[in-house]
Amino acid sequence: MPLTANNPNRKTWLDTPSNTDFPIQNIPFGVFLTRDDIITIGTRIGDFAIDLGALHQLGYFNGIDLTDDIFLQDTLNDFISDGKKTWRLVRNRISDIFLEGNPELRDNAEHRKQVLFTIHEIEMQLPVQVGDYTDFYASKEHATNVGSLFRDPENALLPNWLRIPIGYHGRSSSIIPSGTPIRRPVGQTKPGDDGVPGFGPSKLLDFELEMAFITTDTNDLGKRVSVEEAEDYIFGLVQFNDWSARDIQAWEYVPLGPFLGKNFASTISPWIVTLDALEHFRAEGPKQDPEPLPYLQQSEKKNFDIKLQVAIKPENSEETVIANSNFKYMYWSMSQQLAHHTVNGCNVVSGDMMGSGTISGPTKAEYGSMLELTWRGQNPVKLNDGTERKFINDNDTVVMRAHCEKNGLRIGFGECSGKVLPAVSFE
Repeated sequence: MPLTANNPNRKTWLDTPSNTDFPIQNIPFGVFLTRDDIITIGTRIGDFAIDLGALHQLGYFNGIDLTDDIFLQDTLNDFISDGKKTWRLVRNRISDIFLEGNPELRDNAEHRKQVLFTIHEIEMQLPVQVGDYTDFYASKEHATNVGSLFRDPENALLPNWLRIPIGYHGRSSSIIPSGTPIRRPVGQTKPGDDGVPGFGPSKLLDFELEMAFITTDTNDLGKRVSVEEAEDYIFGLVQFNDWSARDIQAWEYVPLGPFLGKNFASTISPWIVTLDALEHFRAEGPKQDPEPLPYLQQSEKKNFDIKLQVAIKPENSEETVIANSNFKYMYWSMSQQLAHHTVNGCNVVSGDMMGSGTISGPTKAEYGSMLELTWRGQNPVKLNDGTERKFINDNDTVVMRAHCEKNGLRIGFGECSGKVLPAVSFE
């Protein structure tokens, strides 16, 4: 099916900023609360949120096989379950409705009043009900840095890392949309000389600069998805901050991996950008050596050139950009991750989320965590207000941004932000 919505020459009759993350070629999907306190599924062009439930009720999706209530729900799960053919038909139709020169909605003031909201009139919600969440560990630079910090720098990567996409199952209930504050977590930390573990608020609170992909229903239990067909089951991507309490994590992660150091909060950007919208931005991934086993081998470009940025904004002060990285650095692609996830017969369903793991590039300026940027606190980062950070302080807001840009076309994700509130007192 042609991706007419991707045509870089298309323009919209809506008044949009020239550098918007959300041109007519993007058309992401999300869930928002309207000015009338109604939750609806929608999309965004420029600084306008578009109520797809209202569009559907007004007949603008006639000819597309959709249930009456498909956009009148509080999650995208059912829409995602309808599959790629439906996603493409709907996205193409939205593009046509808002295409420059199409008067159907443009010249109908009553319909526009029901359909269009400014972005300041709405409140974004979590776009999907995340049934299961898996976090991978798929950036070679990040894994090497962490291995060097905590183990032998000469043997930073464990033998399995270059053979399989390493991952663990995280906590879906604590995934939250951008703008939601988080509480500094409390937990046990490594014992001192007396052998008794410490206990209290984390002193080494960190961010992890990630992307995450959202799946549709893929396979029945016992069946698997191949690398070649994996993208048919990936609806789209969000930017992802997988907050980490490094001191809690260091005490608990052996022998079974991340637990309380990771499950207290994970923040996502609220608009899901479809894989289709990113088609122009495919990129070669790193050379994989040794060659993966046959079920993980891929022949086409499966990585994407998505520019990533992270900033720290202290309370009552300006932000400081502290890192710029890129999703194309991922050693294991999304297709390889999904193929590996299901090779044992694990079933994946609509709304499941797969985090990329921290994305770090080859230079220090491209590291995706404070752990790496400060080299475990040895080299503090200086902010624009003159203060320094080894890790994240209370009342700091971490702001992440992601976008693609090529030949004048920009597709972005908006912001993924979260403010750190002080820990809850036990007194």
